[in-house]
Amino acid sequence: MLYKNIMRRTYILNPTRVIYTIALFAIILLRPDYGHTQDLHYSQFYNAPLSVSPGLTGIFNGDKRVTVSFRDQGRSIPVPYTTLSVGYDQKFYPKRARKGFFGAGVFFNYDKQGDSNLQLLNLNLAGSYTRKLNEKNLITIGALIGYANRAFDPDALVWDSQWDQNTNSFVGGPSGESFDFESFSFIETALGLNYRWQKSERTKFDLGVGGFHITTPSSKFYNGTDESLPLRIAMYAIFSRRMTEKLDLQLDGLYQIQQDYRESLLGAYANMYLNQERGKNRQFRVGAGYKFAAKVFFVKLGIQINEIFVAASYDMDSTDLAFQHIGASGRGPELHFRYIIKNVKPGKFKVCPIF
Repeated sequence: MLYKNIMRRTYILNPTRVIYTIALFAIILLRPDYGHTQDLHYSQFYNAPLSVSPGLTGIFNGDKRVTVSFRDQGRSIPVPYTTLSVGYDQKFYPKRARKGFFGAGVFFNYDKQGDSNLQLLNLNLAGSYTRKLNEKNLITIGALIGYANRAFDPDALVWDSQWDQNTNSFVGGPSGESFDFESFSFIETALGLNYRWQKSERTKFDLGVGGFHITTPSSKFYNGTDESLPLRIAMYAIFSRRMTEKLDLQLDGLYQIQQDYRESLLGAYANMYLNQERGKNRQFRVGAGYKFAAKVFFVKLGIQINEIFVAASYDMDSTDLAFQHIGASGRGPELHFRYIIKNVKPGKFKVCPIF
């Protein structure tokens, strides 16, 4: 009903009403009765858009998009984590429709954390529909479904029964521990809503929300327990403004909720245009950001050559543990790659202005 009401009001919608709609969508998803866990998260979340919201499927300047994201952090503490995400999405333009288009994509995740090698394998399919409200405003609703598996390696851990008091060390032998499952699988589900205001190719604003684990699937390694994978809500805003002919400013923010877990992130980018000639486009980006709950400051750089974009950031842990114990920090790099393909359109077909 929410989507149908949005469509009925196409010609009277204004940005304020759309913002209220997105806020309502987030409130509907926020339910307090789930357990706690931690999902994937990137400092440069906008470079892995389908990990934030399926409502960002197809929202880019072009027709086809490939994204690759990788992070390797926390090597100097007992809980290192490695994450790889690969995505592909594209637009589909209906032949007769002039006020919207469809998007579809596939998104793969691999994540490994800690001494137990707790890992996640996840393959998702996403779809979306974008409706043009007027020349400057568009709204997108998206959905995602996929298959996921979580597993860990108990042999990689040590237990109390393996402690030798004579040598003050852990020795080999049976752990005395048993698990009903060392892995479990579940169906991933997600919904997303994105609002885009766009004045020009370089001045635009995205505001949206994504909800993951909508069906709250079972999440357990023991029989006899009743644990569900908690709903994760991601609310974000990305604003880009042309400051001068050769300089843009981007501001971005992300707030994620997964019951007790909270993550707040703010970042900024200065985008400098080194060459704007067709076929010789060169851009250089530099910026920084801060994760409030984790007390992590990060710097980021980006280079774009025509339709190829490469970015890197480095997280620097500022917690008390990092200061009190040299080398004990969650520092580490994060890398992103993006390639966009733009097809030549028929002269009579006017596409929606997603820049």
